[in-house]
Amino acid sequence: MKSVIVVGAGIWGTSLALRLAESGWRVTLVEQYQPGHLRQASAGETRLLRASHGTDDWYARMARRARELWRDLGERVGEELYAETGMLWFARRAQGWERASASVLERLDIPHELWDPARAAALFPDFRGDDLEFVLWEPEAGVVRARRATQVTARLARAAGVTVVRGRAEPYGEGVLEPYNVVFRRGTESYGMAFQGWAEPRGESRGPAVRVGEEVLRADRVVWACGAWLPRLFPGVADLQVTKQDTAHFAVAPGWDTPAWVDYDGSVYGHGDLDGLGMKVTSDAEGEPYDPETGDRRISPSSEEASRAYLRRRFPSLAGAPVLFSQVCQYTLTPDGEWVIAQPEDGVWLLGGDSGHGFKHAPALAEYVAEILDGAREPEPRFGLHPRVPVRGLRTSGRTDRADR
Repeated sequence: MKSVIVVGAGIWGTSLALRLAESGWRVTLVEQYQPGHLRQASAGETRLLRASHGTDDWYARMARRARELWRDLGERVGEELYAETGMLWFARRAQGWERASASVLERLDIPHELWDPARAAALFPDFRGDDLEFVLWEPEAGVVRARRATQVTARLARAAGVTVVRGRAEPYGEGVLEPYNVVFRRGTESYGMAFQGWAEPRGESRGPAVRVGEEVLRADRVVWACGAWLPRLFPGVADLQVTKQDTAHFAVAPGWDTPAWVDYDGSVYGHGDLDGLGMKVTSDAEGEPYDPETGDRRISPSSEEASRAYLRRRFPSLAGAPVLFSQVCQYTLTPDGEWVIAQPEDGVWLLGGDSGHGFKHAPALAEYVAEILDGAREPEPRFGLHPRVPVRGLRTSGRTDRADR
């Protein structure tokens, strides 16, 4: 029987562990906390699922497959993990990202419509769309109940025979752990952090292995799917940065159970009042460098004000609504927004760099990575360990516009 160790019980790790276990692999899942713990990026209450990805059709097809698998998973456990609320893309330009997305959706036969902003306004108790050229409507997009989905997937993995080991994992074998410093730069400012992580190869390898405390675990494959911990464990191997992302949900009156929505050019997204969480309004622009272990878990006043500025612009009656729920998450990003699915050494795989548009793909991605580990396919070249050129386009523009118009 083929064996694998998966490090990290976020949604990518748990989904892969489940898929491999149900495909006949002997799977060990290592997690230092618990699946769905609040330090994980996967612990956010909600994540959006959409097929639109600008001109890119690879992610669009994978998102479509993921939608099918999320629905199947919900039926399997008798719980709605994916709420198909529909999604509105607020297009500020006639020939911008939304138009390119619509062309891809048309080619792939994915349901969508182009609306006048007035039609979109009818779906909200209050809406201002005088700055919009049109609205792209995805009726089969929606919202994944993220933290719950992570916990459910982990439970199914256990039931499928996955062995869960609780502990902090470290690379073992060809590499060693040594102290190092990382300097993050944001504009003219620099931030220094001290870590331990992967150093140059030393000694003979005895195959893929992981150290957990005093124990060394070995398997045919090791997959590191540990999110914000990946760059500290493998410094310099993949070009990843970790940023603080603040999320705010605002208290609303009945009637705000609206579709999800995204303003690509404004780098803002959200959804209506799902499960009593209130109206989610949050920025997709990268925040400051962040340590998932020691970083402050309170959202900043500037983040709340940025959300309120957008409310004043798009949903004016909510500008003074109280914050009902807030949460700090983190992004782990590559400069180009493409994921890392790569093998730095034989039998050792890195999965990461997925923040901002990775959660929704998890069950479909697990199928894809399982085929790679089986040797049935090679990963797309875009996911390799090559130098990345900074570019936007898979999530939002990265620009912010906080003008109260």
